[in-house]
Amino acid sequence: MTFPFSADSLVKDIVNEIPKTSDVFKKNRIDFCCGGNIPLTQAAAQHGLDMNTLLDELKVVFEKYEHTEKDVEVWTDSHSNTIIDHVIQNYHRASEEELKNLSPYVTKVSRVHGDNHPELLKVNELFYEFKKELIEHMEKEEAVVFPLIRQLEDGTVPNREEAIQMIVELEKEHDHAGEILRQIREVTSDFALPLDACGTYRLVYARLEALESLTFMHVHLENNILFPRYL
Repeated sequence: MTFPFSADSLVKDIVNEIPKTSDVFKKNRIDFCCGGNIPLTQAAAQHGLDMNTLLDELKVVFEKYEHTEKDVEVWTDSHSNTIIDHVIQNYHRASEEELKNLSPYVTKVSRVHGDNHPELLKVNELFYEFKKELIEHMEKEEAVVFPLIRQLEDGTVPNREEAIQMIVELEKEHDHAGEILRQIREVTSDFALPLDACGTYRLVYARLEALESLTFMHVHLENNILFPRYL
């Protein structure tokens, strides 16, 4: 798919199509929420931005979006080291980036709209619980468990039973992360937006749902393809 946006594209339409482009607009101080109903060229002019540079920044986000996982079957026949490297690069790094970038939006929406929509206060609580646990989980995978799996693969693991037990613990952590995401989906009524939802409100729900999809694919590659090889 070719890059679908041009200088005439409306800022709000770009964010609606690919929510993570909001990071580009935020960095450049472009209002994509209340002031998003203007073409990109007008937004660039208002802020003294180079149009081509702005388009290039948006293309980087688009290309990352385009290269998200679309066919997991290819990984069933891949070497474990290849899968591990792929998970680290395409899921750990992507999740870290998204958790960091999404945090201020979640906080802002809960602070501004929490009085009228108390479910947002619960979303904020659950999101930060999820963020803490996922970051710790990924750190453990990279520092401890993935190296053990590499040793299981080449037959050099010092204690096979201990390594397998750590894989089982990861699966339990996956279950808990999935439960937090289930609660977020439940408390938001499947990310249903109220009539008074502003652009940032819509953005948070869209990116939370995308984060859910990213996490599910991350867990799928591990639970259903990588881990069963050793359990």
